[in-house]
Amino acid sequence: MMTSSLWLAMSGPAALLAASLLPAIKPDLSHQAVNRMAAVASGVTGAAAFATAIGVATSGALHTPALAISGIGFGLYLDSVSATMFCLVSFIGAIVLRYSFTYMDGDPGQIRFIRLMCLTLAAVLTLAISGNLLQFTLAWSATSLALHRLLVFYAERPAAVIAARKKFLASRLGDLFLVAAMLLLYAAFGSLDYESMFSAAQAMRGQGAIPLGVQIAAVLMVFAGLLKSAQFPVHGWLIEVMETPTPVSALLHAGIINAGGFLVLRFTDVISLSLTSMDLLAVIGGFTALFGSVVMLTQTSIKVSLAWSTIAQMGFMMMECGLGAFAAALLHIVAHSLYKAHAFLSSGSVIDIARASWTPSPGGKPHPFRLIFSIAGVFALGAVLLLGLIHLVANGIDERPNAYVVVRTLALAAVVAAAYFGLQLVAEQMFAGALPKTEALRGPLGIAIVSLIVLSFATVTFLQGMVPKHATEPRWQALYVHVANGFYVNTITNRLVLHYWPGPAPTSVPVRLPIVLREHP
Repeated sequence: MMTSSLWLAMSGPAALLAASLLPAIKPDLSHQAVNRMAAVASGVTGAAAFATAIGVATSGALHTPALAISGIGFGLYLDSVSATMFCLVSFIGAIVLRYSFTYMDGDPGQIRFIRLMCLTLAAVLTLAISGNLLQFTLAWSATSLALHRLLVFYAERPAAVIAARKKFLASRLGDLFLVAAMLLLYAAFGSLDYESMFSAAQAMRGQGAIPLGVQIAAVLMVFAGLLKSAQFPVHGWLIEVMETPTPVSALLHAGIINAGGFLVLRFTDVISLSLTSMDLLAVIGGFTALFGSVVMLTQTSIKVSLAWSTIAQMGFMMMECGLGAFAAALLHIVAHSLYKAHAFLSSGSVIDIARASWTPSPGGKPHPFRLIFSIAGVFALGAVLLLGLIHLVANGIDERPNAYVVVRTLALAAVVAAAYFGLQLVAEQMFAGALPKTEALRGPLGIAIVSLIVLSFATVTFLQGMVPKHATEPRWQALYVHVANGFYVNTITNRLVLHYWPGPAPTSVPVRLPIVLREHP
């Protein structure tokens, strides 16, 4: 693929943008015609993404000459990272759109919904293939604004309104952080073009002396990414967006929520120059992963449980970035997106999902099996993987052991470990040219962070084995209530938002009480 032909990659976002705008120009179009246009646009996007991936695979990283003035303008930059995200979003977008045609059939707002979905996808795809930080920032904001309209698609639902407001506030704060980082990086590098920025950042890495402005910009980018990825304590909006149509949840959890992670991965050359930014990713991401995972286990609603799972998975992904396992984080994004899109689009199959989330043990104790699929190949994350497998095996060897279950569980643990580390090796090779290598242990503070991560996950693993044995005790039942309600962090956030942004209050949610299961004698 010639560099000039990369402009064909814009045919995907352009087709989706046209599918979004044309119904406004011709309001007499039927919903069948709008659906056909959206389907054709998603097909064009898929073809463009496939061609892009082939070009990057055969020729390496490619970029267009920037249409810029003083280093500020428009261009495309495609390497293994952006090509992967381009293909992923195109694939998931096509599936979600196709699902939407049936799901929204007969809804009075069907045409408006399809238009908003196409507009949102166009913004996300432009974000993935941007070659300039200004272009990235504009696409970043456009994605958030388009998503906001989808979150309040049913504006008469108070819960949807309060969730959208919290998301809006977090996103605008993230926008401010990103714009401030952009200004600092332009002052440091004299250009916002990726090729120039990344080359200058790599040169700084070799010199050892990193300007203060670049380090501050790295921290600001990290905060922007954390806000976009619903990290603690601004995670609450993600568990309250269930009032939107299911396709929105699927697109949000499988695609748009990854924008924060993509920001970190796209600018790893800059972010990894600051040890403070890496430590922030590891600490906040690790805590969010633990917090989300524990709360997820207490939820009785399928969609709410999936939302907490997304919060935890995004925390894992940020933690991986903070530990320097960038290839693992990108692999995590791909695996999580595919899984979560399927989970939301099939969320009506309650029995199948519930069965998939329980252990094969006859005792039937639930466990966070999904946790073991998101671990990197560095020491700390390898230890967490081991803890997850130990918990899996322990559940297979419970108070009523069965030879078949034990053997199957051990075999499954071995297969998971082999598959994971095998995929890690492939990912390291595939993204070696696009992602820098950094050390996981960075002095005393880095060692302390890694130790804290391992100790925290070990503690949670221990508690998972202890709680079922003491489930009838009042103190554990009280703890269950607090955990099920996320320690009321989201309740406090709701009150603050409603106080400073008055409007319809969300429907009150009763406090979740523990359910104690007892076997019949």
